[in-house]
Amino acid sequence: MKKSIILSLLFLFTISISAQNDVEKVKSTVSKSEIEGHIYFLASDELKGRQTGSLENKIAAQYLANMLRGYGVQPIPETTSYLQNVDLKKTSGATKTEFKTGALVLNKIAAFIPKNANYKGKAVFLNYGLEEDYNTVDVKGKYVITIIGSKENKEIRPAFSKTREKMKLAKQKGALGIIEICNVDDRLWTRIEHNLNGEKMSIADHNKNDSDNFSHVWINDKKEDISKLFATNKEIDIEFTIEGIKKSTVTSQNVVGYVEGTDPKLKNEYIIYSAHYDHVGIGKAVENDSIYNGARDNAVGTVTVLSAAENIAKYPTKRSALFILFTGEEKGLLGSKWYVDHPVIPLRQMVYCFNSDNGGYNDTTLATIIGLSRTTAQKDIEDAATTFGLKAIDDPAPQQGLFDRSDNVNFAAKGIPAPTFSMGFTAFDEEITKYYHQVTDNPDTLDYDYLFKFFQSYVLACRNIANNETTPFWVEGDKYYEAGKKLYKK
Repeated sequence: MKKSIILSLLFLFTISISAQNDVEKVKSTVSKSEIEGHIYFLASDELKGRQTGSLENKIAAQYLANMLRGYGVQPIPETTSYLQNVDLKKTSGATKTEFKTGALVLNKIAAFIPKNANYKGKAVFLNYGLEEDYNTVDVKGKYVITIIGSKENKEIRPAFSKTREKMKLAKQKGALGIIEICNVDDRLWTRIEHNLNGEKMSIADHNKNDSDNFSHVWINDKKEDISKLFATNKEIDIEFTIEGIKKSTVTSQNVVGYVEGTDPKLKNEYIIYSAHYDHVGIGKAVENDSIYNGARDNAVGTVTVLSAAENIAKYPTKRSALFILFTGEEKGLLGSKWYVDHPVIPLRQMVYCFNSDNGGYNDTTLATIIGLSRTTAQKDIEDAATTFGLKAIDDPAPQQGLFDRSDNVNFAAKGIPAPTFSMGFTAFDEEITKYYHQVTDNPDTLDYDYLFKFFQSYVLACRNIANNETTPFWVEGDKYYEAGKKLYKK
């Protein structure tokens, strides 16, 4: 009995010493001045917003690769390179967009699907363009005009999420395209145009026939002139033009490196530490500033992962570590989409993806983890945050669909548990939108005392998860639980 008690106490003492050692290891490598230096470089005007495929984006990739090399992180297996090429198709913005009917001419048009169009013919009004609106209406060979969103919700974010459903229905019914009309203020419309009318990218598929000419756009009908036309008519004559869109191919890069684990068995399991390093580039000038520097989104996340790489390269964990810095997140999670289809180490060996992405923060007492309660590593993350004076909370704005809007979701879809570690926020409020995808998101607007605690919390959480004897997994019943069982053959 006494021997059992002594062994238990010894075990608890060993765990306590190990945990304390991990805290000291984190403190020895995470430096506030180094955090500032990395962020000020990545979010500098000279990198022009790190637009995917740009020269400045490539400079950022080389910088990150050199950081990994300097820390002692190993390059992609069986190579000497930290750069994984990602083949993309680039589509330019239009040089002209115009909607005409009678004497009415509108050109505040944002294209969801960038296609050249030159249409003169009939357009049918279909209310919200949902299934029930197509009853007894023939739209074949015509354009469909609808109100954004649904009857229940015309807010912008939910309206965006409805676009695929509307497009699918219109295509099935034989329409040539769909025009959604909204009525929003100039500030919001500027953001919509910046996101939708800039150059777009997709994964290059050299075997795909790009012959689909279907168009899908939003028009800002501020005076509701289009709506008034349909007060007495369900069908009108329109002229609709989109010109100047060009397509080309481009190669961008994911930055990848690894550190082998120390445990003879657990080293065969890998924890992915990921973030995207691209941002949205140069856009419409606001108060003479046209560079969207992306300090919060996502220089902070990128440097968070660099801090984990520096620490784990110096003090390897039981499980192996795979560091991935993605390109093309702002273009549709493209770098991570490419990676899960071209992994450098088999996905079944990846037992966790600890992503880091940010829109902003409004509470410096918190670390907000999107998907915190969805995996069994919750306590490892909460304990790490508490150690450095922060409280870890789960997603406070589920209506934003944040879990499915960052690179983690491509790993989750494969079955890999994958939350996202973000700066503290309690709501997606004005303090967030003031910086999110704005020219104001500059490195001199960040609270580096807060970031120091935030970075330490992330790195300690990384160590906690990687050293835990129990392999992390989804909480039973999660949306991706069955995909995880299939991947790992559980």
